[in-house]
Amino acid sequence: MARRENFSQKRVAILNALRGTTVHPTAEWVYTALQPQYPDLSLGTVYRNLKRFCAEGRAVSVGVINGQEHFDGTVVPHAHFVCTKCGAVLDVQKDFFGPEKLRQLSQHTGQRIESASVTFQGVCESCQKHELGETQAGIPAQ
Repeated sequence: MARRENFSQKRVAILNALRGTTVHPTAEWVYTALQPQYPDLSLGTVYRNLKRFCAEGRAVSVGVINGQEHFDGTVVPHAHFVCTKCGAVLDVQKDFFGPEKLRQLSQHTGQRIESASVTFQGVCESCQKHELGETQAGIPAQ
């Protein structure tokens, strides 16, 4: 019985870590954040629970970026921006495909479209400032 209770505490801690950040973490990030509090936590447990939260609708996968899957604890419809320089994943607080638009697209395509996600790619503000700083210092931007 104590083992199940421990597992539940870890599951809650994983979900709280995911919901308590805006960095769209990887399983490794969550694992590293929780390791001091739960030294017997495994990376496999973190990953399995993140996937379970996605299946249950408590989290979403943002996708694989730079070889690692990123997750989001915010499940209300919104888009994401991925920086092609640093790999940062940022929220774009706009729902591009509401229920009416999905219904229209379903009718147009003949498919039953149930959800949509939008991901923009480009260079984030921080990387742009870094590039500008290098250019102003006489160092050519890459």
